[in-house]
Amino acid sequence: MSGDLRLILFDVDGTLADSQGAITSAMRVAFDRVGLAAPSRAEILSIVGLSLPLAIAELAPTLDASVQAELVEGYKSAYKSARLAAGAGHSPLYPGAAEVLAELNAVPEYLLGVATGKSQRGLDALIEAHELRCFVTRQCADHHPSKPHPSMILRAMADTGVAAAHTVMIGDTSFDIDMGRAAGVRTIAVNWGFHPADQLGADHIIDSFADLAPLLQHIWKD
Repeated sequence: MSGDLRLILFDVDGTLADSQGAITSAMRVAFDRVGLAAPSRAEILSIVGLSLPLAIAELAPTLDASVQAELVEGYKSAYKSARLAAGAGHSPLYPGAAEVLAELNAVPEYLLGVATGKSQRGLDALIEAHELRCFVTRQCADHHPSKPHPSMILRAMADTGVAAAHTVMIGDTSFDIDMGRAAGVRTIAVNWGFHPADQLGADHIIDSFADLAPLLQHIWKD
């Protein structure tokens, strides 16, 4: 383990990217295609961060597995079609996100990564659309158990050789913060995402991306 390096892990949906419109729209299309009323916007956003099959199971627990599978595929299809049509505007970055990523990436000791419930395809497309080539580790739902299992963070730390004491997880949902806690790393909740930040039990809360760099300096001042 390197004592000099610091690993900064970001969730994507609701933390870096404002994808609520894209997610709710795709979910409504998926439910419509199987002839069912879609869950409410609040219900849909409450499961963002879970892997897609688990999210569907949470939204529609009484449906047969075959129908749940149809919903999963319907969501994937609708989301991809909308993304291809809209490009970078499909899931715009939150204000200050690109700037803080560039700022942190310029610090030699900092390594940036993502830990997301998105698929590999969806993550790669978003990174390409916004030209976010700063991440040295990209952990996604295709290769890990769903959040809040700590697998994504544990793999990111193993890949980069950074200890838990020198790692932070930044996210907007209970799944992100619980995952960070399970992995034994410091957690930072953002105050603009899909779950109320003050209810997540994170070690720290930031109100804007402008707060992040000073907070990291404070955390790692020793």
